[in-house]
Amino acid sequence: MSVVKAEHITKSYGENQVLKDISIHLEKGELVSLLGVSGSGKTTLFHILSGLVTPEEGKVYLNDKDVTSSPGSISYMLQKDLLLEHKKVIDNVSLPLVLKGMKKKEARQKADPLFSEFGLEGTQYQYPHQLSGGMRQRAALLRTYLSSGGVALLDEPFSALDTLTKSSVHKWYLNIMQHIDLSTLFITHDIDEAILLSDRIYILNGKPGQIRDEIVIKEKKPRGEDFPLSEEFLAYKRQIISKL
Repeated sequence: MSVVKAEHITKSYGENQVLKDISIHLEKGELVSLLGVSGSGKTTLFHILSGLVTPEEGKVYLNDKDVTSSPGSISYMLQKDLLLEHKKVIDNVSLPLVLKGMKKKEARQKADPLFSEFGLEGTQYQYPHQLSGGMRQRAALLRTYLSSGGVALLDEPFSALDTLTKSSVHKWYLNIMQHIDLSTLFITHDIDEAILLSDRIYILNGKPGQIRDEIVIKEKKPRGEDFPLSEEFLAYKRQIISKL
């Protein structure tokens, strides 16, 4: 059973049709990337999946339940970490629980055991400005997880990280996904990143945006250090570039 399904999504803003007849799905435990040029409607699609925007046509399902136009059903993490600088890290990550009606003390108690799993042990009572870029992203991801119900939409969450930090966070994220049983839909402009992380890649292109292809990455994860240098990797890359 698909944990997330979008069926025949169409969206326009005035005379500008942004998305046309989009159907995608996410299976349990998968990381699926949405890859496309700027302006192809990727972020609009995520707004629809997260319930922030209502499509003209089509439905969104979470575990077979219709969640179209239902904000809060599927968690959505933007490019920026959006941590509140005046709040301690533990209060930042547990904020979604408080907003859902949980008492602050109880929310802290639920969040605290996950800090070690997310590589954040010892930062609970620090402030965001005391964290590195990579640690801030981990805190934002923990906040997303606490409000996710096992599914997360990530909009280029690693784009601001330097190459070495990004590589480290990639490995960590794949491990944490498996450990906490998280399924992820992931927007990226980075072809290499999509190939390295994904089980499947949807190519979204055109105006209005349409799904042009679905590419299955057959190599099992975690993939070897030499995978980016392999002929298989380059073949995926050529295939993707030809569709963009």
